[in-house]
Amino acid sequence: MRAALSRRPQVDFAAVCEENLDGVLGYLLYLTANRAVAEDLAAETFERALRSWRRFDPARASARTWLCAIARGVALDHFRAEQRRRRRERAVAEPEGQSPPPELGLSPELERAMASLSAADREVVAIRIVLDLDAEAAARLLGISTTACTTRLSRALKRLEELMHDDD
Repeated sequence: MRAALSRRPQVDFAAVCEENLDGVLGYLLYLTANRAVAEDLAAETFERALRSWRRFDPARASARTWLCAIARGVALDHFRAEQRRRRRERAVAEPEGQSPPPELGLSPELERAMASLSAADREVVAIRIVLDLDAEAAARLLGISTTACTTRLSRALKRLEELMHDDD
């Protein structure tokens, strides 16, 4: 086992983080539509990555794919916790007004269109377009086939285009 570990290429954690920070943050920003939350989740992503760095195997996946898988898990944990928190709040009080508009850094029209997409559609757009992962890596990250990933992206982009034209 030690011989196999010693043959693994040495990869510097700090360099991997620096190279992938913007991509991971962008991915989380598209998933959450909130810069502050995305930054918190990115910090948690890199903290988890540091704790499991010794298990990272560059022969199995790129550092970007590995970090995106961690970021996806962090985001899902966040969404579950938020859902539980909202249920508790609704049980205690009347629901408050609408949430603030998303902070995607896009034009207002594109932000509205992105917010109108389902979470699954936003995620595939973020993974394939923002992070620029290839279809195979994105499919592995999403736990679906490459064909399903390509189809989902195509449909999401078509919906996005239709929503943008509806705003005109």
